Amino acid sequence: MRAWLKAGIAVPAGRRGKWIVLAGWLIAVMAFSTLAGKVGEVQDTSANAFLPRGAESTQVNTELEKFRTDELMAAVAVYSSDDVLGSDVRAAVETDRAAFAKIAAKGQQVPEAIPSKDGKALMVVVPLSSTDQAVMADKVEELRTVAAAQAPPGVTTEVGGIAAVTTDAVKIFETLDSTLMASTALVVIILLLLTYRSPFLWLFPIFAVGFSTVLTQAGTYLFAEYAGLQVDPQSSGVLMVLVFAVGTDYALLLISRYREELYRNEDRHAAMRIALRRSGPTLLASAATVAVGLACLGLADMNSSRSMGLVGMIGVIFGFLAMVTILPALLVIAGRWLFWPLVPRYGATPRAALSVWERVGNVVAARPRRSWLLSLAVTAVLALSAFGVNMGLGQSELLEGKPDSASAQETLAKHYPSGSADPAVVIAKTSQADGVIKAVQGTEGVVDATVAARTQDGELTQLAVVLEGAPAGEAAKATVERLRERTDALVGGQAAQTLDKENATERDLWVVVPAVLLVILLVLTLLLRSLVAPLVLLATVVASYFAAFGSASLLFEHVLGYPGMDWSVPLLGFVFLVALGVDYNIFLMHRVKQESALHGHAQGVIAGLRSTGGVITSAGLVLAATFAVFAVLPLVAMAQMGVIVGIGVLIDTFLVRTILVPALALDLGARRFWWPAKPATDRESAAPGTSVDGKESELERV
Repeated sequence: MRAWLKAGIAVPAGRRGKWIVLAGWLIAVMAFSTLAGKVGEVQDTSANAFLPRGAESTQVNTELEKFRTDELMAAVAVYSSDDVLGSDVRAAVETDRAAFAKIAAKGQQVPEAIPSKDGKALMVVVPLSSTDQAVMADKVEELRTVAAAQAPPGVTTEVGGIAAVTTDAVKIFETLDSTLMASTALVVIILLLLTYRSPFLWLFPIFAVGFSTVLTQAGTYLFAEYAGLQVDPQSSGVLMVLVFAVGTDYALLLISRYREELYRNEDRHAAMRIALRRSGPTLLASAATVAVGLACLGLADMNSSRSMGLVGMIGVIFGFLAMVTILPALLVIAGRWLFWPLVPRYGATPRAALSVWERVGNVVAARPRRSWLLSLAVTAVLALSAFGVNMGLGQSELLEGKPDSASAQETLAKHYPSGSADPAVVIAKTSQADGVIKAVQGTEGVVDATVAARTQDGELTQLAVVLEGAPAGEAAKATVERLRERTDALVGGQAAQTLDKENATERDLWVVVPAVLLVILLVLTLLLRSLVAPLVLLATVVASYFAAFGSASLLFEHVLGYPGMDWSVPLLGFVFLVALGVDYNIFLMHRVKQESALHGHAQGVIAGLRSTGGVITSAGLVLAATFAVFAVLPLVAMAQMGVIVGIGVLIDTFLVRTILVPALALDLGARRFWWPAKPATDRESAAPGTSVDGKESELERV
């Protein structure tokens, strides 16, 4: 088995194998390209895709299907002014209402305008058909055009309600994938050009990422279609960014090692075989860490978190396979010229551009304890801002730029009971409906409760319950809890969904975070054959997460002006940052382990930092910039996650991996840091690629 694995990893570098690998990938891409374009067909855009599985609000959405003979969504046109609205405004609204009747769903009436208690607003509810999303979007735009065209002077017109909110959100998701792909590709290309300073070399990682993207999308479609994998628009967008990020990182590491070997080997095929053998364990450990870390999101209750984790795992796997197969094959086929103008000549002395990292290592080695104490102090100061973060965003705060639907919601909340435009939904058995209505009407925080519909078989009754508080506010959530305590009915709607998402997110943090830490610890232990070193490395990445979380919270509050942080951000930010951030510790410490076997622990740490400093810095900048692309999106939650991961990667790159980890390794010493393995200082020398006790680790055997 070991012989087969060694032979397999050498295939892309073989004189014939490179062509076999290229042909195999070309055939696979042509065969699966049609399936790759079908991911949109299996995306789940329902409300339940972003709710916890099994939650009461999720059950309500499922039960609501039994009430619908026609799919309907309400749009709400609101007219408001700073002064009391006069008879001329009321007449104009009545004219609009007649026009709205022609836009409303067939057979549906448009109720009379509802005045606010302060007399400064009028609200018209228009039922729209939601069977065709594109048609409903057109109808919403028609409502906005009609309302704005005849608005009296001094009167503001806005169209909100669930139909308008859905329309505004769909517009964003329609361009999400293309925006992310274009922005990510542009950022990666620019950084690769700056890194390699070659007009040709940057193309090869991009080609390899392109190959992996096709199979990633095809694999996602197949798993969604035949294995029940849930795919939502958010996870589909993150998938492409993740493939670019991890693929480029792995490409940078492999190309860096390949360049080193080209100086030592006249035959480029031999150079690539050695590069694959030496960097293979690192790449495998990195991919396993990220993939298994993302797979832990499968334990989450939030459907969107589970989707993002499992879909992301597929992207990481195909990204890794592309970087250890098609990329080496393409590089060997192209030859040395692709590095022009800095071509690595056999026997030449490599440029000493990375001596800065050796100087950094020497400074850290001079006073390691002071170095890691100062580094830890910096992360602690940054992490202090994580305390007191305002968690949770209202419906009108989820999108950047405040679309018309968000402004309408704010206006309605100002002039009407906050839940008027989006009442809570209560589903009860018809035989118990009278008792449920009395209990609901007698619940603190309820303004009104009316029967909205009954199923065709008469078994279930739907109640529309207007709450005093804003749907995403604490008062409304408290009212939902009281309703659930006082009745046996199911309680849903926006307030209930917000409450269920918060509870599920808290539960997921306590379940997923320990699972991620455990699996990463196991991978590090397997790679390094040590117990202390993996614990130290994991602790440093967790510290950088809290520093990133605190830094981002300051940025959100004082620079970007966000009113709070979305509940999904802490968990997703932790998983992505810890899984991806530990990559750099893996890159560094695996090289340190190899160098320590040759030169001893102290010199091995400095040599490892010198050898990996440039490539890790480049990889960190690419990864941080890639996730920073999310910051330009109008989806606040995704923008916040991108900012946290980007900041965390930079902290990992320039503080944790450069100073904190080497200082801890030097201060602890070989015996304690590598315990229980035999320290490298006990051996005079060892062959590169072997562990300090002369035996290859399990991942190195692969």
